[in-house]
Amino acid sequence: MDKNSLKVAVIDMNNGAPNQGMRGIQEILSRFRNEHNLNLSFDIFDLRQKGEIPSIDYDAYISSGGPGSPLESKGEQWENDFFNLLDQIENFNATHEDKKKYAFLICHSFQLACRKYNLGNVTERRSNAFGIFPITLTENGEKDEIFNGITNPFFSVDSRDWQVIEPDFDAFEAKGAKLLAIEKERKHIDLERCMMSIRFSNEIVGTQFHPEADPVGMKMYLLQDEKKKVIIDTHGEAKYFDMLNSLDDPARIVLTQSVILPNFLQKAIGSFQEA
Repeated sequence: MDKNSLKVAVIDMNNGAPNQGMRGIQEILSRFRNEHNLNLSFDIFDLRQKGEIPSIDYDAYISSGGPGSPLESKGEQWENDFFNLLDQIENFNATHEDKKKYAFLICHSFQLACRKYNLGNVTERRSNAFGIFPITLTENGEKDEIFNGITNPFFSVDSRDWQVIEPDFDAFEAKGAKLLAIEKERKHIDLERCMMSIRFSNEIVGTQFHPEADPVGMKMYLLQDEKKKVIIDTHGEAKYFDMLNSLDDPARIVLTQSVILPNFLQKAIGSFQEA
């Protein structure tokens, strides 16, 4: 293994739906490659639409968000392939001391993994969550290297009709998983807060939110009439314009995009340099 090379598989879970997430992931990978002068290559696998699944030959895996129910795919071939890949990564890591493979799971991929490992209740929200929201780190999250350089709370793009609530801490303990971040506490609303980030293992981590989101993509979403109406109807016009105006704030999603996935990649390349 060349200490200055990293081979990344990007799993597209969007099922053909238009999105900004894949562009954001590719932009982060390209920027990381240039900033660190790495021989970083990546391949994209369209899993849900074309059934493409990467082999175990990659060093790191990033699996995207996507539309639809994370429950209805039970038993489908593409989901079985995805879960099998997670098993392969964990089996590889259990049998290799000096070399590990890493995975980062975003939104839909995160929900699927929570279901696979029975870490909580995957349920449909009362209404769509879409916008830029504060996220609170747990004590474990504050100590986790994936969040090095982030504030607490921090801001990220959240876009979901589904959520994972009611953590099963016995299952967490059995798996060796850690809850890293939760939804902002709202004392006036009697609703279970959802899990926003979990470390499934030393090498596999996931987020409900979108760490790849950037101001360019978010502005395109916010200016769509449908998205604008949802946010104004749910949160009010002032909140909508606050989101729009906050896009270039270096302490909000600009910070999140510059920290979390790069930290993940740094850990992946660092493990090879240590080896």
